[in-house]
Amino acid sequence: MLVVDDHPSFRSFARRLLESASFAVVHEASDGASALAAVRALRPDVVLLDVLLPDTTGFELAEAWSADPQGPVVVLTSSRSEVDLGTALARSGACGFIAKRDLTAAAFAALVNGARA
Repeated sequence: MLVVDDHPSFRSFARRLLESASFAVVHEASDGASALAAVRALRPDVVLLDVLLPDTTGFELAEAWSADPQGPVVVLTSSRSEVDLGTALARSGACGFIAKRDLTAAAFAALVNGARA
């Protein structure tokens, strides 16, 4: 899996949390360009993707990856609430959303497993 967020402290937190629950984090990216390159090169099956990145939005990346049958399952995250993000979440093609403050391994696994079912 790939963790994409422009804040190093959140990437580190998410990596530790998800690896403790047996998710294999193969890479971290801090912006959209790095995330695109990592998905092309590494072909992760899952991406935890921040909604707001310095060079693009997570919505745009999620939409592009969801159009690819071989693309990763995407879980969006943000410090903002789901209500604040409006209909962009539904249009993104992501399998779900978890606010950063609510990120747990169990919540993440439920969304990913639901998307794979």
